[in-house]
Amino acid sequence: MSREIIQRYFDAFNAGDTETMLALVSDDVQHFVNQGDVRQGRAAFAEFCSHMGVSYREELRDMVIFASDDGARAAAEFVVHGEYLQTDPGLPEAKGQRYVLPAGSFFALEGGKITRITTYYNLQDWINQVSG
Repeated sequence: MSREIIQRYFDAFNAGDTETMLALVSDDVQHFVNQGDVRQGRAAFAEFCSHMGVSYREELRDMVIFASDDGARAAAEFVVHGEYLQTDPGLPEAKGQRYVLPAGSFFALEGGKITRITTYYNLQDWINQVSG
């Protein structure tokens, strides 16, 4: 079941369907990002998704999903194909630069909902790509 939930989450991400993504996370979801503070709760995660939708257009490809036998944990490896649309504070100026970035996410699940999302990527690689 956890594998299917994660697949639905990423299918929704690629479709730009934030409502489905939000429906798959718990009210108290913890969102650990590569750089920055932990976001706590669905409202904070919704804010993040809204911001990302304005600043970036991304599609995740070459997805491989792994899940624990008990369904409590899952992980995914993928490649982000993106376009930098609007300057994010503290980052290089956005000019529609395209980037390709390997990444991965780790999940905790409980009661059919995602309770934790942790995403990793090489920020310096991304900066180099959009700055070059």
